[in-house]
Amino acid sequence: MKIAIDVSPIIYNTGVSIYTKEIVGNLLKIDTQNDYVLYGGSFRQYSALKAQVKKYTGRVESRIYPIPPVVADLVWNRIHKFPIDPLLGKVDVFHSSDWTQPPTKAFKVTTIHDLSPIRFPRQMHPRIVSVHRARFNWIKKEADIVIAPSIATKADLIDYGIREEKIRVIGEAASIIHAPSTDEQIQKVKTKYNIDGNYIVTVGVGQRKNTDRLIQAFEKSAAGQNLKLVLIGRSTKHFDDGRGIRFTGHVSDEEFAALISGSQVMVYPSLYEGFGLPILEAFNANVPVVTSNISSMPEVAGDAAVLVDPYEVESISEGIVKALKNQKGLKAKGLTQKLKFSWLKAAEKTLDVYKESRD
Repeated sequence: MKIAIDVSPIIYNTGVSIYTKEIVGNLLKIDTQNDYVLYGGSFRQYSALKAQVKKYTGRVESRIYPIPPVVADLVWNRIHKFPIDPLLGKVDVFHSSDWTQPPTKAFKVTTIHDLSPIRFPRQMHPRIVSVHRARFNWIKKEADIVIAPSIATKADLIDYGIREEKIRVIGEAASIIHAPSTDEQIQKVKTKYNIDGNYIVTVGVGQRKNTDRLIQAFEKSAAGQNLKLVLIGRSTKHFDDGRGIRFTGHVSDEEFAALISGSQVMVYPSLYEGFGLPILEAFNANVPVVTSNISSMPEVAGDAAVLVDPYEVESISEGIVKALKNQKGLKAKGLTQKLKFSWLKAAEKTLDVYKESRD
């Protein structure tokens, strides 16, 4: 077979970028039978995209074009008249990106990481919502197989009109943290962000990440303790730095790993996730986890985390206290749970999906 994959998102520092890099890299490791075409479109970052794709070796060719994302959206999500086939050459399978759904004669595979732009449109930029809605409409009509990262996301897809028989659930894996950071790395990042003593950490800031309730829960659980709350990530809304609270903004991968590794507990009371990668990152860092008992998070956490009701401040607060008291037991369970997920397994299952084009 000849398999084309849209790697356009690979140059951005997002979860979809990580997914794209890991799936492509691991497919090329395990698949010695099929040929791959890596398609990409970008105008401003054309050179960066081309350089990134050149790193891949093996049975692979690249087809990178100076096509701006806004043009790709117009041509393929809105007009939807011009097949992508002339840009790919003759291929048997086309795995599209999370941005566009172009027409093609090939067997069409796409991955939907979550439905947050459709389920929570008021929390996202209108442009992003519009793109994802347009793309989703063509996925419903034309995709042969849709890959979802969790059973929870599969259920969402069915609720929004994707036929169940078209959906394949393929879990993801941690990519940033492979082992706990060193004491030196942890101290360096604590100094940079003015963190003294013990702290708990969360990933992501905003309404869907449940920041307001988390801060209230922290203030309850940290009463009388010398404990800080560190929030990693940018936000479109302003949150005041309260006593013992640190907002880091965007951090590098090395800083991210050190901030997680140095924490007493990683608290992730999100209201909705397609998968919940930070849970696995914390397990890899040997850090206890508190997370939500809804959406995809219980699937990823298993019995290795303290599960809480994210809509109840008291539940989150009690979960933090419980995790702080049972760090040793939770760490041991986390090290076992993380073994269930790997990018190699994800690539193997993705290759099985491509093989369905022969049926």
